[in-house]
Amino acid sequence: MDAEHAETTEESAPTNIVLRAPLFKRKSTKVTFATTPPPPKPDPVRRPAKVAQQLALAHHLQWAIDRGELTDRAALSRILGFTRARITQLMELLLLAPDTQEEVLAMEAVDGAEPMSERALRQVCSQRLHRPP
Repeated sequence: MDAEHAETTEESAPTNIVLRAPLFKRKSTKVTFATTPPPPKPDPVRRPAKVAQQLALAHHLQWAIDRGELTDRAALSRILGFTRARITQLMELLLLAPDTQEEVLAMEAVDGAEPMSERALRQVCSQRLHRPP
């Protein structure tokens, strides 16, 4: 660019620049534009939800007790290093209706977003247990 075009005077109007290429906004602290498109978004990461994993663990632990590998929940808590209260919390998930358990086991966390917390599921379980006749 020569000095004649670099200087603007009060008499000359600013020139408009016309771009004939697609521009893509880049995410950064400043707004920048580039002529290359951003990379495509990765596919969402799916994994079983934590509540589904905990329900599956409860089924596995109950299965071990039923087969006689463990004598009771107290032995289970000693082996796993969980408190007895935590073992009780896990085992109470088995009191859910079978169709509800199937739905919970089918739940997935997408990109780390959990569909339901264990606390919320335990509340559902306790409401069904304490329902008046």
